[in-house]
Amino acid sequence: MGEQNVSILSEGQEMQKFMNHLLNDVQALEYMLENDMFETGVKRIGAEQEMCLVDKYWKPATNAMELLEKMKDYKWVETELARFNLETNLKPRVFTKNCFSEMHEELEKSLKIIREIAAKEDTEILLTGIMPTLRKSDLGMHNLTPKKRYFALMDAINNQLNDRTYELRLRGIDELLVKHDSPLLEACNTSFQVHLQIEPKDFVKMYNIALAVAGPIIAVSANSPMLFGRRLWHESRIALFQQALDTRATHDHLRERSPRVNFGNGWLEKSILEIYREDIMRFRVLLSSDIEEDAFEKLRAGEPPSLKALQVHNGTVYRWNRPCYGIGGGKPHLRIECRVLPSGPTIIDEMANAAFWLGMMEGMALRYGDVREHLDFADVRDNFVKASRTGIDSQFTWINDKKMNACDLIINELLPIAREGLEHNKVSPADIDKYLGVIEARAKKHTNGARWMLRAFTKLAKETNKDEAITILTANIIQNQKKGIPVHEWKEPSLNDLEKYEPFHLLVEEFMRTDLITVQKDDIIELVADMMEWKKLRYLPVEDGKGHLVGLVTSRFMLRHFANRKFVANEEERPTLVKDIMIAEPITITSDATIAKAVTIMEERNIGCLPVVKDGELAGMITETDLLQISARLIKRFADEKKEK
Repeated sequence: MGEQNVSILSEGQEMQKFMNHLLNDVQALEYMLENDMFETGVKRIGAEQEMCLVDKYWKPATNAMELLEKMKDYKWVETELARFNLETNLKPRVFTKNCFSEMHEELEKSLKIIREIAAKEDTEILLTGIMPTLRKSDLGMHNLTPKKRYFALMDAINNQLNDRTYELRLRGIDELLVKHDSPLLEACNTSFQVHLQIEPKDFVKMYNIALAVAGPIIAVSANSPMLFGRRLWHESRIALFQQALDTRATHDHLRERSPRVNFGNGWLEKSILEIYREDIMRFRVLLSSDIEEDAFEKLRAGEPPSLKALQVHNGTVYRWNRPCYGIGGGKPHLRIECRVLPSGPTIIDEMANAAFWLGMMEGMALRYGDVREHLDFADVRDNFVKASRTGIDSQFTWINDKKMNACDLIINELLPIAREGLEHNKVSPADIDKYLGVIEARAKKHTNGARWMLRAFTKLAKETNKDEAITILTANIIQNQKKGIPVHEWKEPSLNDLEKYEPFHLLVEEFMRTDLITVQKDDIIELVADMMEWKKLRYLPVEDGKGHLVGLVTSRFMLRHFANRKFVANEEERPTLVKDIMIAEPITITSDATIAKAVTIMEERNIGCLPVVKDGELAGMITETDLLQISARLIKRFADEKKEK
């Protein structure tokens, strides 16, 4: 969960003091490694479960702090970055026997407690990589969890920003190009982070294996294909997390700069120290903490040091396979934290992902030893990006340059390796069969959470508006999670799956059309007439070259113009332009207004169209036709309910 007592680190003496502690921690860690001071002879696993909160309208519920107050006796549940997220930690357990079914049972009990308390506040919990109903307006600083650590982190990242805004650029079935004013975009992501304790002598070998299997584990577990109603990468978390915290700016030179969220730049060669040293060299220290401890004094006293400065810095560099130092039972240990796994779709799916990853880690070590002898790092990183983009549809480069699709690789190569690894650790046959069976079924059916979600949304979007489609999707996911059905057994949702759809609380940004056809004021009116005819449009916004709204052309005004126009033989007469007939100052609305307000404005002003603007820039449109679609759905739903009665 990270060190909570932190603050922004200012330059000068404060920075110098913290850097001394940080370098001292690295030297202490090196001393501990050289003198075999770490726990050995036991392998433990653990996990962190992040989750989203949704309200009775299936939108983000921002009451995490209120729920935590009601759960203050449960120390295993904690805050996350945003007010609509929570996190729970699972107990470390020895990697053997019934470890997965025991972890499964613990997680079910924890989520049951959270779900029951949340239900009293009209709140549900949702396990998914990215909440489908999340809105851009939900990611303002007003939804930052009110804790010192989070404010300090946001301010520190903003201070590193080399441009004015953060940008998201993702392309899948749809495309998302959007700016945002804070790194709170990171809060879109929720994960199921799995930890594996590693002996120091094996750390290099095992960390490189974690890099090697990152692509395949993402492919089979992908569950984050949508953001703001757009169908993007199958595991959009990967790109979103990097871009949300990316403070780099573009330049006219080719100097390379690593993003703070990264996969790595090469194999690990000699020691875990390489990672910590590289991160200190590449990334400025962002946060400080009150540090009284001298690591070497603790060592001289025969006690393991907390390495607090190193922990704080490591918590602000986001490797997808993160090295971790910890202390348990009075003995220090090392872990690898797998951060690529998304939350959901269900607990059994998460446990299957964990078993598959842990089994591959152990099995690859047994079968191949040093994976660097069998795979090129460039191919491993390429596999990672491919899997993030296309999930279970990916084509991989595998051992000895073999080209394989994800499903064949999983079924024919990786499942046997994972089984071998789990058996080597004496995991119970029942656990192995149960959880690897889920992975096998996904691969054979060529499905995972991302593919289910993409298919479902595409189907629903043909039948209703986008907001109702993602609302049905979200409600259906929660329903299946409560039943504990693995995702490969989920049915496609239908319009009838949502008992109640209440669009009156919608914001304009959730409903407006953003794929707009526009004209400019100096365009000839004949062009406008043809465009309106071609696309069957009744309204065309007029914008300038920078996207600012300067007018509106309506079909009524067009009809009036052509009805009154006098034909003359003078070919030199100036053609009629858009600016001659447009409404120069159309009535507009902002994206954070409610649909109810939009309806009221259109009714009171007797207009059929509302352009949506932000700082004068055209962002979308709402027309009477759009509102008619909502009305038609509600009338049909009401009629169906009457028939059932």
